[in-house]
Amino acid sequence: MNHNLDERKKNLIAQWAFDTRPILGRFHLWLEDIKVNWINAKGGYEPVSDLNDIISFVDARTERLLIMTAAVTALGTKLFGRFGEGANLDKKGLNKVKKDADAISAYAMSESLWYLSRSIPENHAIMVCLGEGLMPKAGETIEMGANPLLGFGRIYARPQVAMLLEGLVQKLINKNGYTWDDFRNDINHEGITVWGAAIDTLENTSRFAKGTSTGPMTILHLFNQPLAITDQYEGYIGNLILPKEIVKKAADFSILINYFTPREIVYDAIKLTYPEIKPENVHVWTLCGKGREPRIGKLWDQWRDIGVHLVDDEWEMPTGIKPFTESGTYAPTYMIKSWKDDSGETHLFLTDGYAASAEAIQAASLSPILDLYSSLSVFTSKFKLSYDKEPEIMSLDPEAADFEAKLSSIFGKELEKEVVETFRDDIVHVRDAGIPTKNRTITENDFISEKKWSVMALSGYMLPDPYSGAPGVVKISDDTYEVSVRLSTNKGEKLITFALKLLENFEESHLVFQPLLNRFLRGEDYKSRAVKISDSGRIRNELQTLCSVALEHYDDMNIKIYFDRIPEDIIPIEEKKVLREILEWYKEKHQIWFNWLEID
Repeated sequence: MNHNLDERKKNLIAQWAFDTRPILGRFHLWLEDIKVNWINAKGGYEPVSDLNDIISFVDARTERLLIMTAAVTALGTKLFGRFGEGANLDKKGLNKVKKDADAISAYAMSESLWYLSRSIPENHAIMVCLGEGLMPKAGETIEMGANPLLGFGRIYARPQVAMLLEGLVQKLINKNGYTWDDFRNDINHEGITVWGAAIDTLENTSRFAKGTSTGPMTILHLFNQPLAITDQYEGYIGNLILPKEIVKKAADFSILINYFTPREIVYDAIKLTYPEIKPENVHVWTLCGKGREPRIGKLWDQWRDIGVHLVDDEWEMPTGIKPFTESGTYAPTYMIKSWKDDSGETHLFLTDGYAASAEAIQAASLSPILDLYSSLSVFTSKFKLSYDKEPEIMSLDPEAADFEAKLSSIFGKELEKEVVETFRDDIVHVRDAGIPTKNRTITENDFISEKKWSVMALSGYMLPDPYSGAPGVVKISDDTYEVSVRLSTNKGEKLITFALKLLENFEESHLVFQPLLNRFLRGEDYKSRAVKISDSGRIRNELQTLCSVALEHYDDMNIKIYFDRIPEDIIPIEEKKVLREILEWYKEKHQIWFNWLEID
């Protein structure tokens, strides 16, 4: 028996338990075991047995806390997010399950970030710049959007830093003439380091709610600076991502590759890079479905004419797991590469089409880590025209007198006033959020003001991932579960697998992971429950996650909630009444703790 190995393992567990104790303690968990493996260039795993494995721009303890954040979010969502309960329900029932799952995941990540923020350097802060969950996706009805999320402007830092930054963020959102440059200058003047985050707490929510066997995961990208975005934003972005060596080889022959390059020319560049490759061995992953055909059907046709393989749900990946194409545009990025099969034939996997904004920017920011090239183009939120018309729409001036005429010209017909106003609002929304639209194509660098930047990409797996082969949450005893997290940076990649034990019974653990307001809306008696001062902060955070569109921030730390601004697709009428009663009771009975809250 190797006693030195046992000692190193004990030290490894002890160090991780010590560093991550704020999160473990908050969620009543015990770290039973941990395995850390480097991910090599071929996707294999190499064990790490020492503690000198820090690969991100943050310090060792913060890196471990962020990894644990992804792990706890994945575990809590899988166990307590009503996994699979929407499988046989109608749209309304399915939507309810989705919202409950998103609420659990957003809550677990938000609480984890709050607790870890007490350990980061005093002049540092984490600011959420992009979040996922504001809008329905293609094929979803309108009530299926607006799920609980962590969105723009959420600050996690020590109190004084958080108060200062929240005031600056509110100026950024509400004060005309206060620009991104003003915001950046102000935080630099105050000597504050802001780490920007792009977050999707539950990727593939529909698959999770329906109980599918692969796909759901939590994604957290942390940048060493804030993204150059100035307001809450979620939209669509066209994206073509392929190995960088293809673009370099194309440049040698004076061939320009970007999102609007005809796919026949893209294929020519592929052949220049891999002369022996067969068309059928080029595997193009793209979102599928009838609802997406008006937007990217022409791309499908171009690839089909070449004879390449458009990835479908029946194809078995090299990982031995079948992919899916109705959602999940982020995870396939980890599969983009060339390889040889058992017979020596060369294969290539790439992604094409479009994605929701958070997923698109997250995927593009993996480019310097995975040696990829990403070309992006900002889209409208409507699936009316083909992808090649989108830049023409987004480049229009929404205040121009001839806006309606130019928009109608792009469509080739006269448009109804309602349609015109919808597209006008779209363009204004994009402009106000600072999303770059002047150029037809952009890259990940256009979202980051300082061009020298770093990112740490975290994926917490709830179920097996077809593209990397990473496992999902696995039950190993009555109260202990394994959960894996992938960390990717420009210094390397590793997979960390935790064995986490619930210190409470399952029912009590469910309450630990459940947002207070969700518990009260489901009927828990809040009046007889012991109230803690921490309830004030929890409810404040939950309101920002649950119904940010109905909140108005004023006087730095005060919030006013307008119930008439809460769409029924977010909170039904009957639940709105209960929510008002809850907040009014807290406001009346605990005035000092809730003096920040005003109810319209």
